[in-house]
Amino acid sequence: MILLDTSVLIELFRAKDKSKTLFFRLAAKEDLFAVSALTHYETFVGAHPAQIDFWIDFFRQLSIIPFDEKCSYQAVKIYKELKEQNNLIALPDLLIAATALAHNCPLSTLNVKHFARVQNLVIKQ
Repeated sequence: MILLDTSVLIELFRAKDKSKTLFFRLAAKEDLFAVSALTHYETFVGAHPAQIDFWIDFFRQLSIIPFDEKCSYQAVKIYKELKEQNNLIALPDLLIAATALAHNCPLSTLNVKHFARVQNLVIKQ
């Protein structure tokens, strides 16, 4: 199972030619996808009313991983490591990375620069 970052979903939605998206390339090789509860939240917060049905249908096909206690402990660990290095990333990205690590999932993102700072996070492209 691959955890999809919000950036992957935005690219998919906006692309005229879906076959050129990261999601399309991944779907050719993988069949199980998930999003964190945070990605679910970010997507709906940024969606226009006309897009809501698209996203509801899309998320029905994925697992939505809740941000649980295991994720919280992982997020604290990541935060402390990055803060010590003076190399913090945005809190939403940190929480998404924590979800991926806590549930042993590779993360697919277009924001490799920030997520690459997180130790032991496997990024799928």
